[in-house]
Amino acid sequence: MKTIFKIILLSLSLLLLMQLFSFCLCCGGKCGVKPPARVLTGADILLAERLGELAERRIGLVVNHSARVGGRHLVDALLEEGIDIAAIFAPEHGFRGDAGAGERIDDASDPASGIPIYSLYGDTRKPSPEMLAGLDLLIFDIQDVGARCYTYIATLGLVIEAAGEAGIPIMILDRPNPAGGEYIGGWLMEERFMSFVGPYPIPMAHGLTIGEMARMIVGERWVEYARKPEIIVVEMEGWRRGMKWPDTGLEWIAPSPNLPHFDNAFLYLGTVLFEGSSLSEGRGTESPFLILGDPDTVIADRHLHELQNISPSLQIEAFAFTPVSIPNAAPQPKHEDSPCRGIRIRLLNCDFDPVVAGLRIFKTMLDATPGHDLNESLYRLAGTERINAVLAGTAEPGRPDFKLENYLARRKLYLLY
Repeated sequence: MKTIFKIILLSLSLLLLMQLFSFCLCCGGKCGVKPPARVLTGADILLAERLGELAERRIGLVVNHSARVGGRHLVDALLEEGIDIAAIFAPEHGFRGDAGAGERIDDASDPASGIPIYSLYGDTRKPSPEMLAGLDLLIFDIQDVGARCYTYIATLGLVIEAAGEAGIPIMILDRPNPAGGEYIGGWLMEERFMSFVGPYPIPMAHGLTIGEMARMIVGERWVEYARKPEIIVVEMEGWRRGMKWPDTGLEWIAPSPNLPHFDNAFLYLGTVLFEGSSLSEGRGTESPFLILGDPDTVIADRHLHELQNISPSLQIEAFAFTPVSIPNAAPQPKHEDSPCRGIRIRLLNCDFDPVVAGLRIFKTMLDATPGHDLNESLYRLAGTERINAVLAGTAEPGRPDFKLENYLARRKLYLLY
């Protein structure tokens, strides 16, 4: 009897261990725990439940390559459903997402459908009345990365403004903020430094979905209008504010050529500051914003010690690299074909503050690079000259006071999830 009892007890123990092992395998996402089913985006919900709202209407789509639904581009999916798409509007990086940062986009037509494509990153960045003529509805579906300097939210505001002037409603198909809806970091944009890479008084990492951003743009009157624009947000299902991208179960589609993976996009929230300096931010390498350096950088032991103590979530090592021209991604990178010394960063998990980490990395790398230069875009990226105190060593880069209380209070009015 004792032997049988021991066998039963051993069997139950083995079963429990197998269940625990299975649970660990299922929940081993690199930067988060993946849910049992993927998040449904606004585009998913539109196709499944709300196509009737598009019937007998001439539609304009503000989209790029990230407007994917069910493995297809939204344009193709809607055409297959018989929806009348009269115009496509393309932001920075183009309709197909294959143009480099800052590269001019020209008007064209979609080879597959013949639909005219109007550039919003060429001679004009705001749809003209002529472009909008005859349209009954605009649909905006672009994957954002949650960064103030990412130009898709500037395009969103100009499209909302133009739609309001034309009396055309705009439907926003919501998508996750890859950094999550709870993470917010960086200084607020000051009015004197506002530009297309910083159009609103928000932090460097804003913590909003694209639908929530649209609501806040209109609610705070960050665009001009005589009559309030009509925005319709098609909300996601299954998304929670605490989710970072790996938790959503969604495939990562690079929102621009130099953010090939989520890890690049997450640390980009801070290492984008390198664009305001003479140091390479890694364009022209296999891992932009995670490979950083300069021909004059000298990583001493003290620099490496500082970098390696920023966060246990980051693995940072000295690294030599040579930026090269990459068509449609980095056609003329900084220090092209010049050997650089610097660092390579790997993310072990996402349990760290990317803006603060990026700021600390930036300061240390500037210290390690004699003769470095800062350019005027640094303040358009940081949003303020208060970054000078950190770079000068008179303010602690690990504990900056970003003064976000008012923004946090206002932001609450526009949250959907």
